Amino acid sequence: MSVKRLHQLIVILLDNAIKYTDKGGEILLSCLQTNSLIVFTVSDNGIGIPEKDIPRIFDRFFQSDNARTSEEGTGLGLSIAKWIIDKHHGKVKVQSTPSIGTTIEVSFPKAQKR
Repeated sequence: MSVKRLHQLIVILLDNAIKYTDKGGEILLSCLQTNSLIVFTVSDNGIGIPEKDIPRIFDRFFQSDNARTSEEGTGLGLSIAKWIIDKHHGKVKVQSTPSIGTTIEVSFPKAQKR
């Protein structure tokens, strides 16, 4: 696994959590290791994502209507994150509720396929 890409992935996920969580909000980053997986989780109590938008958040240039903030982005961050996850044979799960927050869980196999 490329440490540079893993770092980029974590920065993208944390950047989104920071961007969409109000000042004083909570953002949690955790890492868990099992016998076969390494699991990263980023959770926040930010604005959340409408259920109908969750399947599209990794599409290039997609931004949910909820995502309109004073810090407009390009809509590329999560598509790059998904590319990194796929490149390292990982999987991603997203749980989100508007006005409650978002949790993104990324898991990678410990034994990387070549």
